[in-house]
Amino acid sequence: MRTFAYLRVSSKDQNLARQIVSVKEYRPNIKDERIYADKKSGKDFNRTEYQKLKTAIRPGDELIIPELDRLGRNKEEIKAELRDFKERKVLVRILNVPTTLIEIQGQDWIFDMINNILIEVLGAISEEERNKIRTRQREGIDAMPVIDGKRVSAKTGREIGRPTKEISDFQKILQKQKDGEITVKQGCSILGIGRSKWYELTRA
Repeated sequence: MRTFAYLRVSSKDQNLARQIVSVKEYRPNIKDERIYADKKSGKDFNRTEYQKLKTAIRPGDELIIPELDRLGRNKEEIKAELRDFKERKVLVRILNVPTTLIEIQGQDWIFDMINNILIEVLGAISEEERNKIRTRQREGIDAMPVIDGKRVSAKTGREIGRPTKEISDFQKILQKQKDGEITVKQGCSILGIGRSKWYELTRA
């Protein structure tokens, strides 16, 4: 049986060290190349390392996940992924779901039932926490002052959302396009804007 592990944090500035320690405490001999980790939101399963893991893992292998919410934040999608692993005969051990760590022989249906209940509860908690985070973020943005039509962080003074495109050289680029030196497509590429913005500025 080969042992794999999957770790996840939500952003690039977060550290995976605690999760690595917990996995290696449980399986000291796990090979580093079989530890897969993403630094990405758990809102869905479109994650590079997770998809690599699913390609590499085989029937009879063991997968260790430090905590259920490291797998994901959407309860129904979590259950679908766990069901997929089970159908592929991959043994999943979730370190904060103790019943997944028990070695059993026979009466598997009892442990499946217990695990399903725990996963249902923990998945619901994880999903609710994600919804709360999104609500707090939205409330925070809504409370920010509006300057020149843009939400601005009171702490940093920076605009929230996509940065305004640099268009100070538009007239110069437009003249080149009119003179036949460049195409509209080339002008858009130079300015980093789309065609709709180009024509909007042309009409201004």
